[in-house]
Amino acid sequence: MIGAKTLCSSRSTKLKTLLSFFTHRSLTKNQSLSSSSRAICTRYHFQIPAKNPSLFFFICYFSAKPNLPPAKKQPLLVSSSCFTLTRDGNYTDGTLATAVCPGCGVHMQDSNPKLPGFFTKPSVKDPNYKASSHLVPVSFESEFSDSVKKGLTVEAENPNSDSGSTHRPEKPVVCARCHSLRHYGRVKDPNLENLLPEFDFYHTVGMRLVSTGGARSVVLLVVDAVDFDGSFPEGVVKLVTEAIEENYKAWKQGKSGNVPRIVLVVTKIDLLPTSLSPTRFEHWIRQRARKGGATSIKKVHFVSAVRDWGLKDLVEDVVELAGPRGNVWAVGTQNAGKSTLINALGKCVSGSEGKISHLTEAPVPGTTLGIVRVEGVLPGNAKLFDTPGLLNPHQITTRLTRDEQKLVHISKEVKPRTYRIKAGHSVHIGGLMRLDVEELSVDSVYITVWASALVPLHMGKTERASTMPEEHFGRQLQPPVGEKRVQELGKWVRQEFRVSGNTWDSSSRDLAAGGLGWFAVGLKGEAVLGVWTYEGVDVVCRNSLIPYRSHNFEVAGFTVSKIVSQADQVLNKSQGQSEKEKKSSRKREAAPA
Repeated sequence: MIGAKTLCSSRSTKLKTLLSFFTHRSLTKNQSLSSSSRAICTRYHFQIPAKNPSLFFFICYFSAKPNLPPAKKQPLLVSSSCFTLTRDGNYTDGTLATAVCPGCGVHMQDSNPKLPGFFTKPSVKDPNYKASSHLVPVSFESEFSDSVKKGLTVEAENPNSDSGSTHRPEKPVVCARCHSLRHYGRVKDPNLENLLPEFDFYHTVGMRLVSTGGARSVVLLVVDAVDFDGSFPEGVVKLVTEAIEENYKAWKQGKSGNVPRIVLVVTKIDLLPTSLSPTRFEHWIRQRARKGGATSIKKVHFVSAVRDWGLKDLVEDVVELAGPRGNVWAVGTQNAGKSTLINALGKCVSGSEGKISHLTEAPVPGTTLGIVRVEGVLPGNAKLFDTPGLLNPHQITTRLTRDEQKLVHISKEVKPRTYRIKAGHSVHIGGLMRLDVEELSVDSVYITVWASALVPLHMGKTERASTMPEEHFGRQLQPPVGEKRVQELGKWVRQEFRVSGNTWDSSSRDLAAGGLGWFAVGLKGEAVLGVWTYEGVDVVCRNSLIPYRSHNFEVAGFTVSKIVSQADQVLNKSQGQSEKEKKSSRKREAAPA
């Protein structure tokens, strides 16, 4: 093999002899360029062909100038021709922070805008570009300062001194996808999402959580308060719980056993009604967590990243559990709020603002693409990792488009919408879910809908419900948005539930669909209910999360959502203005006559 040093020493050799040598020789499968040769190619952004890299290096070397200038330090980038799509992120110390997007964790490259991770280098600004030329000189001021009037001496400021100047850290460079999500709330090119490989959570993260050796593992199990069952990662809970039991037995026997710790973090509690009892809510959360397999939970925290509720207590417990060199992994399903939570934790830690990476936040699932190691939140050598959201195929949001996901996304405090109906009636939540009251042991039942205010409702007779998909889905009942989307979402199937209650004053049971919301049922007796939704979507029957209902009942027919009412107001206003313009034009035309 001929490396860079050999070529440098043989520079005086005849060009023809070396050319013939390299032309008739190619590297075999077991041979490769030396590390120094590849370092030079990487340094000057050369692309090495796979068939004959020696010939390529020879041509590049002799076609270059005799004295090459020293290369500037460039971020570790990968050429588009040999770019491998990966979503591992920078969880290891061997990966440079500049090679991974600090917002989503995807590997960055600046050569091909049609591939994920593309970014544009920011332009260098003149440090004096903000110099104000419009300021009035001191000698032209109309008044003197109070210190001068009192006879105090004011020392002139030293322009070279840095005292008193506020140094703002530079914002990290993010990929084009993160930039579009942050400033426009949408992905720049949806087609690039299809090029990304599926994130192998159990190979990349799961094996480290259950490892018997190494640093201590703390699992932040992030769950959405308004979508608990849809955002609860049962697969991860089962994996970690089994590791806890096995490693604890090994530790008792004196063997190596690293017992991971689970901290259940319930986010977005600001979206729940303030009248909800915290004690009752905690009892409900622990009950649902045990139902999902989380039998070994160290701590339970209720937080709101928007309102800064419960963040300091969470940081204190995490620091104590992780120790001086533990690894903390934020795990949860898509759109559970992991990145928003970590950003809020970084801000509440004293002295860390500006030192940590600002993770990209967006109300769309799958914002984080790779593992992001967050610096500056935990003390010592402890590390905090943000992981990509896990995909729950039984959530209804996984089938929706970006615009449809924004409609079902709950961003404000949920409000109850209650119906008092009899048997033989149905309630629709958009075009995604329907509840039929089939049999009742009493005269009527209270059905309260807890879902996004942007989703319209409809209540009517069950005998007419079969015509609703063809006549109103995609139009009056959205999502889905558009008539074509109704067929794309799949088959409409029915599930039967038998519920009972002991009082009329509160709801006793919930029928919840992951990613959408739930029906709360209140009655004093028994009922047979049929729930219709798309095939493959899980509907869970559980104890009621919010027992309260609205004092004002909804009427039959369509309940117009806020987004539809706002659109109607804009339309009516535009129509009114057009009518006024028509009247004024008619008056102008009639004036000469």
